Amino acid sequence: MSPQLSLKTQIWRFLVTGGLAAVVDFGLYVLMLAAGLHVNIAKTLSFIAGTTTAYLINRRWTFQAPPSKARFIAVCVLYALTYAVQVGINYFFYMEFDEKPWRVPVAFVIAQGTATVINFIVQRAVIFRLR
Repeated sequence: MSPQLSLKTQIWRFLVTGGLAAVVDFGLYVLMLAAGLHVNIAKTLSFIAGTTTAYLINRRWTFQAPPSKARFIAVCVLYALTYAVQVGINYFFYMEFDEKPWRVPVAFVIAQGTATVINFIVQRAVIFRLR
């Protein structure tokens, strides 16, 4: 097992991974909105795709943890909680910025930013803490 990476390295890797996951999430979100899906359904499906991408990369690259059913379940619980936070924040700002041409990306970034902070703190401090 390799030694735990520094906090700075983990943050950097988490952000790079999050950027990739956000591209997956946002890309699918925009495509599904364009296809006529309700905003919450589109956000739900894109969230699942983005967070699955993030988990798989973070487990292996950012936190260098071996596969674990317990960790996977813990991440699922965390993502379920941040899902509620993210969809709620996204919907609030989506509705708040009604008719604004930039409402989709701004609502997405605010919701994603909040979820990212929560996810990093809980994953580093609880789920992937020093073994």
